[in-house]
Amino acid sequence: MSKPWSLQNSDLEQSLPAIASSLSHSPGFSPYHYFSPERRRTISDVRRTFCLFVTFDLLFISLLWIIELNVNTSKSIQENLKAEVIDYSFKSSFFDIFLLAFFRFSLLLLGYAILRLRHWWIIAVSTLVSTAFLIVKVILSDLLNKGAFGYLLPIVSFVLAWLETWFLDFKVLPQEAEEEKWFLAAQAAVARGPQLYPGPFSDGQFYSPPESAAGSDDSDDELLGRRTLTDEEREYVRQGKIAIESVEHILAQEENWTLERSSEFGDTVHSLEIPFRGKVFILKALLQCPAEIVYQEMILQPEKMVLWNKTLLACQILQRIDDNTLISYDVAAGAAGGVVSPRDFVNVRRIERRRDRYMSAGMATVHSSRPPTSRYVRAENGPGGFVALKCPTNPNLCTLFWILDTDLKGRLPRYLINQSLGATMTEFVFHLRQRVMEVTTGS
Repeated sequence: MSKPWSLQNSDLEQSLPAIASSLSHSPGFSPYHYFSPERRRTISDVRRTFCLFVTFDLLFISLLWIIELNVNTSKSIQENLKAEVIDYSFKSSFFDIFLLAFFRFSLLLLGYAILRLRHWWIIAVSTLVSTAFLIVKVILSDLLNKGAFGYLLPIVSFVLAWLETWFLDFKVLPQEAEEEKWFLAAQAAVARGPQLYPGPFSDGQFYSPPESAAGSDDSDDELLGRRTLTDEEREYVRQGKIAIESVEHILAQEENWTLERSSEFGDTVHSLEIPFRGKVFILKALLQCPAEIVYQEMILQPEKMVLWNKTLLACQILQRIDDNTLISYDVAAGAAGGVVSPRDFVNVRRIERRRDRYMSAGMATVHSSRPPTSRYVRAENGPGGFVALKCPTNPNLCTLFWILDTDLKGRLPRYLINQSLGATMTEFVFHLRQRVMEVTTGS
């Protein structure tokens, strides 16, 4: 017979929290978004792609020019090169088109790779100069009488210049602006506290009695009251707080969620596109049980979840940092009919009790006791976790939110991953409801 949900304190202290579920595997956690301003100065992925395209522009024009030098078989390539470079003629030489490509390459990489500017004026200058020069070149030169290359080189140079303009103006700058807006909004949300549900910032450590002081500004070491944390432990605590802040910010944007699927029980799976992280999934489910049951079954007893959660193969607590923070090792079962093999995770998790909800949030980290092995694919978790929200009108109801941000690694199609994650979330809630029924009925 299962224990009733009102467990004794001695029972609870045998179990420490582990990251919101091992299946809170996180895709695409972006250090560019979450780390300090110094770390965020690193070049973004979309800007790096733009710089690669600019390099391709130069190399492709160079290749076409070299081919053109070899077309005239009556002369050697050295003679053709001398005729176009040393004896340069605006009307007959292709050398200036190569120089134009080199001009674009130098100017754009200087502005957007080295100086990392976020303005369109450099690309405007390069495209204007390229367009004007090529139009004049085609009108005044004799290139059109030189066969296919007389058409090909000017057209290719013109198209590449405008593709670079489109890519920067419609992809690079808007995406980086959105990322910056997201970062500033997250910082503002952290500064003013949670936005979704009113309540105090924290009830203190989750092992503290209910009457303990809440919202204290004391340091982690003072709250712990036993020892000073090492630099490594402070970093774990910092990561846990980042995860909590991220979960709060995602929940505060509920109006921006996109519905992905719903179940017969009324559970809904939503998604939210986050710059430089990709698609984050959010499960919202109404459970017919007090929020304390979810707190005790999922948050305080993660090691026992393997007994009822079929999506989880193993959970082990590696290290307890303080009363709110710990490191866990989790192994998730395979999915999609075996196409997705089991994954393992090393996560840092932070637990916070609040007046109207319980929160468990975490993200991927590194721990010396669990390096990657060949047995499982080591996946990574971005900021995500669980929130059990108490119902203000009925204490026997609660709403469960699960933020799932996962990078499963491996060469898996994105559509397959998205379908697998959505199915995993609804399957998990099915098993949770079964567990809740066992606990509440005492069977």
